[in-house]
Amino acid sequence: MKKASILLCSALLLGLLAGCGAKEANTSEPANNTPAAENSSTNTAEAPAAEGKFQDGLYFAQGKEDPKTGWQYFVKLQVEGGKITDVEWNGTNATVPVDKVTYSEQGKYGMKEKGNAQAEWHEQAAKAIAFLIEKQDTKAVTLDAEGRTDAISGVSIHVNDLFDLADQALAAGPIQPGPYKDGSYHAEEDKFAEKSGWKETVDVIVSAGNIVRVNFSGVNEAGEDKKQNSIDGKYGMVANGGAQAEWHEQAAKAEQYLIEQQDPAAVSFNEEGKTDAISGVSISLKSYYDLAAKALEQAK
Repeated sequence: MKKASILLCSALLLGLLAGCGAKEANTSEPANNTPAAENSSTNTAEAPAAEGKFQDGLYFAQGKEDPKTGWQYFVKLQVEGGKITDVEWNGTNATVPVDKVTYSEQGKYGMKEKGNAQAEWHEQAAKAIAFLIEKQDTKAVTLDAEGRTDAISGVSIHVNDLFDLADQALAAGPIQPGPYKDGSYHAEEDKFAEKSGWKETVDVIVSAGNIVRVNFSGVNEAGEDKKQNSIDGKYGMVANGGAQAEWHEQAAKAEQYLIEQQDPAAVSFNEEGKTDAISGVSISLKSYYDLAAKALEQAK
């Protein structure tokens, strides 16, 4: 009996020691593995995004033109397997022949040179896009009153357009892409016109297969830009010719009409190259629509 009691007590003692050892090991884990515990909690919260919560397809949204800067932003998203796999955040401007990313890549936007920024616009935009793809959530960032955030390292630009337009696009649902290949396309006359001295130019920007910006302009032998010349009051159609609006104002209406129609062949012109299809426009436009068609040949 004594021998049995001793064995029983030994077993109980070993059990208590094992229990204490397990308790001590568990107590030490949070101190050594706190990040792992936090990551586990985060992953659980983001499970729907990891599994994919969006309908597969192409999404697109375009904002309004900023009256101060002239830039008009758009966002294109691709969703595959329920997750955002690719994002394009870009912008266009009535006085810039290419998209904003290209303009920045060319060094013409000049955030570092002109504003002492830590990186160019397209470089910061790429980081913001990567953040959105990683988080899979347009609400994952907190913005201040100016549309900036401290949540994305190395990004000081306004990012509200990216997240707001992405949210709008996803809420609207997938779209069917248009008939054109995405990109920037240019066409111009072969020589300067004898009477006016201008060589007409057309630039077309396409995203999600659709025309999102058209720029009608021209250049003379002095290197002046026709649209900018008109904006600066040097063209003088109203003062010198009694026109109802300046050249750049009429050109803007003709550009917008082409964006709405998505086809340069949708307009008929008379012998003078003019049309009655666009309200408030009396300038000759046939040559511009012909150049637009030539530019879009590259997008087919």
